[in-house]
Amino acid sequence: MIQKILIANRGEIAVRIIRACKDLGIQTVAIYSTADQSALHVQLADESVCVGEANSKDSYLNVNNIISAALLTQADAIHPGFGFLTENASFARLAQACGLIFIGPKPEIIDLMGNKINARIAMHEAGVPLIPGSFEAIASLDEGIKTANEIGYPIILKAAAGGGGRGIRIIHDEASFRQAFDVLKQEAKNYFNDDALYMEKLFTSAKHIEVQILGDQFGNVIHLYERDCSFQRRHQKMIEEAPCHLLNEAQRKALCEDALKAAKAVGYDSVGTIEFLMDENFNYYFMEMNTRIQVEHPVTEMITGVDIVKEQIRSADKQKLSYQQSDIKILGHALECRIIAEDYRNDFKPSVGKISFYHAPGGKDIRVDSALYTNYELSPFYDSMMAKIISFGPSRLHAIKRMRSALEETIIDGVENNLEFCYFTLFNPQFVAGRYTTDFANAWIKELNQRESTLS
Repeated sequence: MIQKILIANRGEIAVRIIRACKDLGIQTVAIYSTADQSALHVQLADESVCVGEANSKDSYLNVNNIISAALLTQADAIHPGFGFLTENASFARLAQACGLIFIGPKPEIIDLMGNKINARIAMHEAGVPLIPGSFEAIASLDEGIKTANEIGYPIILKAAAGGGGRGIRIIHDEASFRQAFDVLKQEAKNYFNDDALYMEKLFTSAKHIEVQILGDQFGNVIHLYERDCSFQRRHQKMIEEAPCHLLNEAQRKALCEDALKAAKAVGYDSVGTIEFLMDENFNYYFMEMNTRIQVEHPVTEMITGVDIVKEQIRSADKQKLSYQQSDIKILGHALECRIIAEDYRNDFKPSVGKISFYHAPGGKDIRVDSALYTNYELSPFYDSMMAKIISFGPSRLHAIKRMRSALEETIIDGVENNLEFCYFTLFNPQFVAGRYTTDFANAWIKELNQRESTLS
């Protein structure tokens, strides 16, 4: 049985994991950099260990120091959270070689699904619908141009080992392909230590739908229905919701069954997400699998009542899932706004500094996942997400109205942030109708900036 978990992360996800561990009666070890000495996750954990300097490569990506910290504190397991080392199969293998439990899927599954080309091949063999594209790494510029002409522009050129919105270029013609190919290969090499590229047909107006999966080490796999993550800027999600209210029951059933088919095909044994693109005719296509907890997991927890992080820990501890598929019901609708330290009026420029005052919203069916507090110093070294505000209601409109109230109540002074932007979005007729697609946010940002320019 797991008695102590080292959390190889920081910020709100580290706090979220600590809370789940408290529920399970498991002790926690926080790691931190010199810049995070006063961070909330450090204060809430039972123990804490400094693992390096402020730069991520010296601390939160310092594999040797993290493993050493786990062994020195006699932790049984490591939870990677999301980001940093989460989908690093070598880190998972090293942890296991040192006698630690890695709270995530088997390293070979991380390897398989982390390489987008291999993942496409596996899904094709499993009979899961795929976006038209290449099944092998593009060997040369000329081969890439030939394949792109066969698929038809526009296409999206991607790093095979990419993720998190990085390693992606949208290509509209042969000239832009020639211009982007070598640059993206070098970017992929720098970010992911793998310069392999592949391509897919670009759907310029699509829904980004993902299905939450739970698996255990006894062959049990269930889904927790889907999330709509289509509100994105530069491939970064900003507002998420669950479920996708445009789907009817037959469409939802087919989508979730294909997600289960995908998970079972690779023997999935932990928490993960199958991501799809859905066109205007409700045809959906496998895009990728994330072999980790997702930032937006709270909306699924709100509509199902399932604690996903606790199930993830139980699975790693060789316990069976607490639920069967028949236990999972959609109880209502939930929204999540990511509150980011950025200036939306200045091309979303990141903001840093001291939080001079912070007040979180409350009330019925409002949840806040955050590591903020008054006088907290927001560091320039890490991701600029400060909080996630989640609302729940019996209907989508109820959830939207509660989110509006929650944002009205939230106060974050000292740094620029996107609270106002999220609030304005919740009144946009297209968003309220739920008929927005992945290209909506950028158009809405331009419209909002034009309106404000006119007023000023």
